[in-house]
Amino acid sequence: MRSNNEPHEKTASRSVFQLAILALLADAPMHGYELRRRLSSTIGSLRVFSYGSLYPTLRRLEAEGDISSDPAQGDPDAVPLTSRRSRVVYRLTADGKEKLADLLADSGPGSSSDEGFEIHLAFFARTSAEARLRILQSRRRCLETRREALMTALSRAAGRVDAYTDQLRRLGLESTEREVRWINELIETEKKPSEPASSEPPATAADRPHLPQE
Repeated sequence: MRSNNEPHEKTASRSVFQLAILALLADAPMHGYELRRRLSSTIGSLRVFSYGSLYPTLRRLEAEGDISSDPAQGDPDAVPLTSRRSRVVYRLTADGKEKLADLLADSGPGSSSDEGFEIHLAFFARTSAEARLRILQSRRRCLETRREALMTALSRAAGRVDAYTDQLRRLGLESTEREVRWINELIETEKKPSEPASSEPPATAADRPHLPQE
């Protein structure tokens, strides 16, 4: 059954993908192949994007004026070409810089989803303290809602599901509760004016498990 939120979910997923592309192009102009490699090294361990959507997304961003493209002709500013298949250099425009700033500051529902939050987190060093705090608080609300749903499901299913299903649900609940605690720590850190938050995520972030989707 198709979710009623599917159009919104697709739009949110598209926005975070655009965020990742624009953020990387803000560092330097890149060929498509190198951009794909950077996306993989930066966010591939978090979420697996369909890289078949990379070039359509680049064309969309170019059509909207957020990036420009030029044939590769020894551009000294571009990341060196690593594949003969990619002979176009993509670069951020002034409009693209404005869009990137808007996407980084976006604390809407898309920023609190598993995919959206992890992508935002990967680029927190570029995000203002105020926006980081809003995104963290949005993620916490999302997790708290998930936690309540998991607790309700466990209560209602008590004694009516097999042991393996029960343990799987308990694992989801434990993972959610652990992430809520981790998010609370990040929020407290962001709120301390005398101790600016590090641009690097805490070491515990690396151990944070991916949460099962409901």
